[in-house]
Amino acid sequence: MTQDEKKLEDHVSGQANKPLSLPPHALTHTAVAEELEANKQDGLTVQHAQARLDEYGRNELDDGPGVQPIKILIHQVANAMMLVLILAMAVSFGISSYIEGGVILAVIILNIVVGAFQEFSAEKTMDSLRSLSSPTAVAVRAGNTQVVPTAEIVPGDTIELKTGDTVPADLRLFEAMNFETDEALLTGESLPVQKDADAVFDPDTGVGDRLNVAFSSSTVTKGRARGIVFATGMSTEIGIIATALRATGKKTRAVKRKPDGSAKPYRYAQAWGLTAGDFIGHFLGVNVGTPLQRKFMIPACLVVVLTITMAAGTKRMVQRHVIVRKLDSLEALGAVTDICSDKTGTLTQGKMVAKRAWIPSMGTYSVGTSTDPVDPTKGTLSYLEMPPTEIKVNSESEEGEKTGTSYQELLSDNAPLHDYLNVASLANLAHVHKTEEGWKARGDPTEIAIQVFVSRFGRNREHLTQNESWSQIAEFPFDSLVKKMSVIFVNKANNKKFVFTKGAVEGIIGSCSSVRLERGAEPTKMSEGFRNRIVDNMEALAAQGLRVLALASKAYSGETGENDTTYDRETIENDLTFQGLIGLYDPPRVESAGAVKECHQAGITVHMLTGDHPGTARAIAAQVGIIPSSTKAVAKDVADSMVTTASAFDKLTDDDIDRLPVLPLVIARCSPNTKVRMIEALHRRKCFAAMTGDGVNDSPSLKRADVGIAMGQAGSDVAKDASDIVLTDDNFASILNAIEEGRRMFDNIQKFVLHLLAENIAQACTLLIGLAFKDDSGLSVFPLAPVEILWVIMITSGMPDMGLGVEKAAPDIMARPPQSLKQGIFTVEIVVDMLVYGLWMAALCLSSFSLVLFGFGDGGLGNNCNDRYSEECDTVFRARATTFVSLTWFALFLAWEMVNMRRSFFRMEPHSKKYFTQWMYDVWSNQFLFWAVMAGFITIFPTLYIPVINRVVFKHEGITWEWGVVFVEAMLFFAGIESWKWVKRIYFRRKASQQGGKRDDLESMVFRKYLGSDSSSGEAQRAADLEKL
Repeated sequence: MTQDEKKLEDHVSGQANKPLSLPPHALTHTAVAEELEANKQDGLTVQHAQARLDEYGRNELDDGPGVQPIKILIHQVANAMMLVLILAMAVSFGISSYIEGGVILAVIILNIVVGAFQEFSAEKTMDSLRSLSSPTAVAVRAGNTQVVPTAEIVPGDTIELKTGDTVPADLRLFEAMNFETDEALLTGESLPVQKDADAVFDPDTGVGDRLNVAFSSSTVTKGRARGIVFATGMSTEIGIIATALRATGKKTRAVKRKPDGSAKPYRYAQAWGLTAGDFIGHFLGVNVGTPLQRKFMIPACLVVVLTITMAAGTKRMVQRHVIVRKLDSLEALGAVTDICSDKTGTLTQGKMVAKRAWIPSMGTYSVGTSTDPVDPTKGTLSYLEMPPTEIKVNSESEEGEKTGTSYQELLSDNAPLHDYLNVASLANLAHVHKTEEGWKARGDPTEIAIQVFVSRFGRNREHLTQNESWSQIAEFPFDSLVKKMSVIFVNKANNKKFVFTKGAVEGIIGSCSSVRLERGAEPTKMSEGFRNRIVDNMEALAAQGLRVLALASKAYSGETGENDTTYDRETIENDLTFQGLIGLYDPPRVESAGAVKECHQAGITVHMLTGDHPGTARAIAAQVGIIPSSTKAVAKDVADSMVTTASAFDKLTDDDIDRLPVLPLVIARCSPNTKVRMIEALHRRKCFAAMTGDGVNDSPSLKRADVGIAMGQAGSDVAKDASDIVLTDDNFASILNAIEEGRRMFDNIQKFVLHLLAENIAQACTLLIGLAFKDDSGLSVFPLAPVEILWVIMITSGMPDMGLGVEKAAPDIMARPPQSLKQGIFTVEIVVDMLVYGLWMAALCLSSFSLVLFGFGDGGLGNNCNDRYSEECDTVFRARATTFVSLTWFALFLAWEMVNMRRSFFRMEPHSKKYFTQWMYDVWSNQFLFWAVMAGFITIFPTLYIPVINRVVFKHEGITWEWGVVFVEAMLFFAGIESWKWVKRIYFRRKASQQGGKRDDLESMVFRKYLGSDSSSGEAQRAADLEKL
């Protein structure tokens, strides 16, 4: 037993990696922090975290031996392709064809060695990618909130948890608000467990009753909390279970039984039959891997190349901020026709700044330009005694505006501002504080922006709770249905309780019954006219691209309890006093407009599905190019469909949605159900949709989408688990990177499949037609010997195919429409190309054989020239060698021609000024392919000129003047391929001009189905689009 295994065996349930004086649940959270030398406020420093990572190891469960070379080697031997080759070898030895049998044996060994090496490399790559796609945690390090891979969490880390997160390690909670976790995987209890951070329990308390501990791998179902890590890896409770229950997965099908547990004999036979079928399918490779891999059972070299291509592609994606969780999504990315994206943090920077605050009885407070969004000392405060509807946005200064005013002057004798700031500060979970290194913030970007705003007045949450005796007694987290959140606070100085609420404007004003209209006056009943005035001011702020939230409050005199189940939320959030609006600006990412334009060029429609106000959503959508810059030419029904709200969209039946001239480009105030319905509507229109998401509520839409895309930084673990790919930078432009990589891999798969199968057609036709060449005894003389065929398939073609698999993207890859997965890689173009190239190579090979044999030779086919060399077979052996060299050259040159399946080999870069030398740069750009082709050329010579190998093994003879025939055939090969590509270019150019016209005005091309159309024309256009798909 190793020292680590002994340590695990001695580990006590509930204890830390390094045992404390008592189990953490039996200590106060302050004592746990002291014993672990942890800092609850600022967390560990980077240096301390690294030192503890070195001491305690990575926070991972021991999931087995990882990549196993022996298992990979067995897998290379025990597969269908090897079985075919072994049978061929056995037959060869059985009929005394020892040379052919020996060559096949060498091919088997070479294939096993190369395949095992490549699979080992691919598995290592995928293993590293799996670690990248593992869950992350929000940890406080050196006073900053950081997204840290779960595997790098260490004892002593301060962790922040919210709804939807997966707990990264065993935590001793020190702050919990309405916090519940699902611990079914530990206790078997289906109901969530509510936690109490301040409780202390007996050391012998069972796992399910340790209410001050959050356990690793459990899921947060409600609320938020903060805690200190005390156990990681195999020392966690889930690690103890993993140690006890380590076992290999079952590979047999279960027997279907009756409710009483009995089963009839045929059920056993059925289970064993299915198990045998699974084994055979796994052996043949028809039920493992991705859909494309399952199609390529034989030849196996396609599977090898496909695996390498995908492994290399996923590695490239990591460098471009994309982590692939499911290999199937690689094949789907190239087919995406529509992207449904969130706005905040994806299309925008996610760095919000509060720009304007409106208090009805006072006026509008504004914040000037700030160089640091979390520093409340940057940016000047100004005040104007008028609402946003009367402010001229583009004027440099407004008459009556007070600029540079200190916050003390603004607060002086200003009860409405005090009440407003109390709501903004306390109905807020973000933390903003000053450290020696400057201002730090952690929390949701929206709440950070509001907290920074109140910090400008010196009234942030920490100040109010620590210096003014405010204490929180209940919290109602944000709910996407009611679109607001609330807290109940008590002021211990006077023992008065208040409800503070913030949320979407329409959600808040519907819950408000009063408003203060004048400074110093008491709140009065809110009229319907004033509600309309609030909406007008909200739209004025939204038109500036600001995200607008409303604030409200009321005095509370009801009973208080230990948890939120004591309260009726609907009652708590009713009869409120409206305090004002706050407008937050989240600027679009610099790259978003360019990325959306690229999507349009690639034939991809972008939809924005956001929780923001329609005015804000429309402004940002216009800035990034999701909707046309001018809507004057848009018919009314089309304009109504283009930008809508979730409430309007959700009222429509599926039939109503299908009758819309176009699906919305922008849906504001979006709910999770709206996203699901949007995906379903796209599917009914035969679109292939990608959906972005970050919250727990986004999981259904991520699952329903063809490609689910989760946010790596802001995304919850639940959303990541439901997704196909994860963006590590939460950037919309990274989606384009993923689609480009998906298209590149799809292209490359088509290239090497076309290359290999065209060769196979050439060889098959050459051999079949070659049966007509008969010697004096009436036996057919083969134009190509068996070993030559094996050489071309296994040696000459294998490495160039791998080179094609890593080929860079074509220049026009994002200027083409999406691929059709229904059609797959075998499009009409690919099938026709395969036949044309294969038949052309076969014709040239047969002409090579015929020229040497009949044109320049005596036409004698000798006797028994398939088995041995003799003087009378010399011409046949030379003709066969010429055919072999020609076919090898064709295979190598075809690999270069496949770099671009339409453009000329001599002009692959359309905008290059190097008219005569560009092909040299293109050939050198893919060095793997270049050296693979060079190796193919070089290895021809040993097979031709080394004695014994040439005559005995390959059944051909070294050539001299026949090289002239090879060069002529090579030129004819290039002429034929280039001519066919030229015909294709003309055909596709004419086809494009007939369908799409000129591409000069991208906006007109993209929005032509919206501009200048009505319902009927929109329907006609949609029908035409569906017909094209």
